[in-house]
Amino acid sequence: MTNGHPILILPEGALRTTGRNAQRNNIMAAKAVSDIVKTTLGPKGMDKMLVDDIGDIVITNDGATIVEEMNVEHPAAKMVVEVAKTQDEEVGDGTTTAVVLTGELLSSAEKLLDKGVHSTVISRGYKMAAEKSQEILCDIGTKISLTDEPLLKKIAETAMTGKGAEAAKEALADISVKAVKKVVVKEGEKHSVDRDDIQIEKKQGGSIYDSELIEGVVLDKERASDAMPSKVENPKILLLDVALEIKKTETDAKIRITSADQLLSFTQQEEKMLKEKADAVIKSGAVAVFCQKGMDDLVIHYLAKAGVFAVKNVSESNMKRLAKATGARVASNLQELGKEDLGNAKLVEEKKISGEEMIFVSGCKNPKSVSILVRGGTEHVVDEVERAVTDAVGGVSAALEMGSAVAGGGACEIELARQIREYAESISGREQLAINAFADALEIIPRTLAESAGMDSIDTLVKLRAEHEKKGKNSGVAVLHSRIEDMWKNGIIEPLKIKVQAIKSASEAAQMILRIDDVIASSKKSAPPMPPGGMGGMGEY
Repeated sequence: MTNGHPILILPEGALRTTGRNAQRNNIMAAKAVSDIVKTTLGPKGMDKMLVDDIGDIVITNDGATIVEEMNVEHPAAKMVVEVAKTQDEEVGDGTTTAVVLTGELLSSAEKLLDKGVHSTVISRGYKMAAEKSQEILCDIGTKISLTDEPLLKKIAETAMTGKGAEAAKEALADISVKAVKKVVVKEGEKHSVDRDDIQIEKKQGGSIYDSELIEGVVLDKERASDAMPSKVENPKILLLDVALEIKKTETDAKIRITSADQLLSFTQQEEKMLKEKADAVIKSGAVAVFCQKGMDDLVIHYLAKAGVFAVKNVSESNMKRLAKATGARVASNLQELGKEDLGNAKLVEEKKISGEEMIFVSGCKNPKSVSILVRGGTEHVVDEVERAVTDAVGGVSAALEMGSAVAGGGACEIELARQIREYAESISGREQLAINAFADALEIIPRTLAESAGMDSIDTLVKLRAEHEKKGKNSGVAVLHSRIEDMWKNGIIEPLKIKVQAIKSASEAAQMILRIDDVIASSKKSAPPMPPGGMGGMGEY
């Protein structure tokens, strides 16, 4: 204030929340997102029905899908949504764990804030605990390799547990493991999997058990003409990135035709050029042609006459998959086609699935791109099966990439919490309080699982801690049996990478939210409307 006049630095109508209020509101918003997905955790997790503004419905218990479909307004809540997205992109599974952990870390921090512990001290303690967690996780993990197929199947089944596809999880786990093993790349002792090499195509109709693995590519397209064969066996496959039609000139040009002879000559020349294109394709020896660009009707006619199976306007991503699956090169020059450009497959055919044509390129020798065709009785079932298979593929890929796995059912978190508490004793200063709070927060996973099984959560945690003190590092909550069991023997196994990434993302997000003591919301018209009470709540979701 100068000479009695206030100095305004923010535009009129801007909302500002400071100090403890800002922290409390941010924590409240992050916890709200966490509480929404918490009940979906585990084999007895419940589903959420998400309805958008035009009435479209999504029914799922997949954490990534829930937070993505929610229309979250609060900025701190959006940071929690980012945690889920990062977990999904990096690992492909474990999004619910990451979100629930973020909420609980903030909840534990809030208790320390109420006791007068400074947020930077809590943040520093969380950073120390998160770094120690990474060391501990590497020690408690069990080595796993490409040859451990039964273990990989258990990892896939664990990833699908609690989803709508659980009834057929054994069959789907088998498909998922086979798909990953087909595309995995070994680099020395390490394995890497590009999940884009596993195409998951869904089609409503049939049952979940009709889902299948295709050693090749499935295209949601139809052949260029009904006059072409609908099925070709052991074909040579040609992939083209060149238009099989007459291109328009890039510059504006006019052709003046003054007589019928000139018109005839012009059309004959055009036909000749198109025939040359068709002849070049036929001469290459290809029996199946996939073209990324368009195809003239005359070219289609010549190819059909020669018994060639052709598909036009194939997307670039599918062209890449076809190249990886068949071993063909994507050619862009018709005049220089050679045998080395052609690929192979046992069968290329057009089949009608649920009333729609689809093209199957199957039986590829040593394919580096495969497809999983997911089936189900209704649209919502197919969508949930697709999410389950995506999680299974992500889980198996993550296990191979890090080469390590841990027991599920909260066993890993209890063991981690136990060792973090031991570590806290070696730390002097207030950071010790934050490290112990971090350990308490980790126990939200077994506690939530115990609650979903109808068990007493406090008694369960006490028993689990006692079991782990006796070196039972695999003891966890067997939700389906409502008791404590050895989760590794039970086949409840998760990739180590899920835990590593979830703890890393959750702790970083919690630290960032805790360090915010001032929230300034612009009043620009383009800004989204703030919820009632300033920054305190979440918008509709």
